[in-house]
Amino acid sequence: MTITSWSFPTCTLAEARGVSEALGFRAMDIGLLHGAALDRQKILAEPEAAAGDLDGLTVSNLYWLFGRDIAENAVSDPAARARNTAEFETVCRFARAAGCPTIFVLPGISGPGAFEAAAAGLRDLLAVARRHGVTLTVEPHVGGLLASPADTLRMLDQVPGLKLALDYAHFVCMGFRQAEIDVLAPHAGHVHLRQARPGSLQAKWGEGVLDFTAMIGTLRDAGYRGWLAVEYVHQGYMNTLFDDVLTETVRMRDHLRALGVAA
Repeated sequence: MTITSWSFPTCTLAEARGVSEALGFRAMDIGLLHGAALDRQKILAEPEAAAGDLDGLTVSNLYWLFGRDIAENAVSDPAARARNTAEFETVCRFARAAGCPTIFVLPGISGPGAFEAAAAGLRDLLAVARRHGVTLTVEPHVGGLLASPADTLRMLDQVPGLKLALDYAHFVCMGFRQAEIDVLAPHAGHVHLRQARPGSLQAKWGEGVLDFTAMIGTLRDAGYRGWLAVEYVHQGYMNTLFDDVLTETVRMRDHLRALGVAA
């Protein structure tokens, strides 16, 4: 079990780490968001030194954005393909030095030729990740290119060996039932967990529709042995501003513990 650094947007990375350790989490997903953000420029200039700055933090996943937002330098932008691939070489050096097993990226957004361009870009990134011994994952998300389980499976067919940063909440928000999402479980390389319901990317524990007991069983049956990241957030994105992140995190942690998931 792990937690995302961007769950605590006003904290520094050191503060977020302190909160996570106080809650009993033994690892953290890290990335380029909010107060707990990594130093992008140092990673790209001195990846091994930047990994050393983590001071022994157990890193469960790295969330890497190629630009400032979902659209800029997107994997689905053919003009950014060579630039992203070159950058990813350095990012993988950082991940390897930090002991990070997986990296997740976003697929980009829809547009003419975007699916084919994203597949080509992801194939390039996958080749880089393999050379460095890191697992590449992509996250289907609300507003993104992979807007259904069927689209996601089609991308996986186009990029053999690609894994998913799987968050059921995004699909539930878009109206898919849990049973329709389960088909993606065998392709999970990293997993995000939070409660959700149709139309709401994030919901309080008692107000969502996801059955986490069933979900963990599905993942186990599919052979998933990776990290389970609790990802409650406080962001303007998808109106996720109205939940007590600490309380919901503890509720999820306790439920996972009851299912035998080690923190």
